[in-house]
Amino acid sequence: MRLVPNQKSEEISDLFQKYFESIAPKSVTVKVSRHHGGEAVVTPTDSVPYMAAAKAIKTTFGKDPIPTRGGGSIPIVALFESVLGLKTVLLGFGLDNDNIHSPNEKYDLFNYYKGIETIPYFHKYFAESKA
Repeated sequence: MRLVPNQKSEEISDLFQKYFESIAPKSVTVKVSRHHGGEAVVTPTDSVPYMAAAKAIKTTFGKDPIPTRGGGSIPIVALFESVLGLKTVLLGFGLDNDNIHSPNEKYDLFNYYKGIETIPYFHKYFAESKA
């Protein structure tokens, strides 16, 4: 399950299991297996890392990025925040119609090369903002 801010994986897993137990026929046993419990994280669009990323994308793509609250299962991001106090920016260069993780997944070479071009700018702008 993809969590949203203020949801906790333990609580959502418990609610999920209780709900399915409540609707399952008496002849069905429900077993929920928890995987990793990655918590939800949001990086503010006014943060230094986000602004460096936005500037890098504008530099290479020629357009301002549109921030989205896309889901992903990357538990280390929540750990970076809770343990190290660091916000993380995930720069995705794919499109929604790339169908990531599906049998007909694709990834356009244009975005691949633009991603390669964008990352050094991100590092440059981030370093400049920290100076």
